[in-house]
Amino acid sequence: MNRSSFVLTSRWTRIRPTWKLEYSTKSEKPEQPIGRYPVPYKKDLPYDIVELMEEVETKSGFLPNIFKVLSYRPIEFRVFFAYYNALMNKETGNLSKADRELIIVATSANNHCPYCVIAHSALHRIYSKNPILADQVVVNRHLADLDDRQHAMLDFALAVSNAENISEDHLKKLEMHGFDCEDAWDIAAITAFFAMSNRLAHLIDLHPNEEFYTLGRLPREKDKSEG
Repeated sequence: MNRSSFVLTSRWTRIRPTWKLEYSTKSEKPEQPIGRYPVPYKKDLPYDIVELMEEVETKSGFLPNIFKVLSYRPIEFRVFFAYYNALMNKETGNLSKADRELIIVATSANNHCPYCVIAHSALHRIYSKNPILADQVVVNRHLADLDDRQHAMLDFALAVSNAENISEDHLKKLEMHGFDCEDAWDIAAITAFFAMSNRLAHLIDLHPNEEFYTLGRLPREKDKSEG
């Protein structure tokens, strides 16, 4: 059977692959689909994409599903992760890695994206060493244990996410809490990029890896063995 064949439901509410999925790298549950589009075989992928996926899997201990589903479109895969790295791994500005992840959590919750909320809540727990703040923000950021700086940052991110008319007042509120115009760009760019990612995840019906649920909550096996 052709691996690219689909079975479509009557109203195209879901595209179901007809073959048994073989993920491009290791998977504990290869029989469970992670979305409605096919995941290519590893041998069919360009070398640079396989190399990146194997590097991520080696460092993380698992391969996040976003890498698997985007490998279906190699050109978009490359562009997506190039911009992701430009936004999330830059070394300038006043946003920490935890700040960036919290922006994604808050705006992805606003956009009702389970994959991004769960994945980036895990990353926030790791970077912040705070096991509860991301959960609080997802439920109700107004009642979360945020400081004034974090409130200002997320207020601005949600204004961008909700397509409000951004005025000088928005920027002045940020400035009052130590953010400059470059930081405002960073906050807006992260929000905009993940608004796109959220909507793509909705289309794909992208499911989070189970590993994300416990990251930053339980000690890693390596940490336990060293304790």
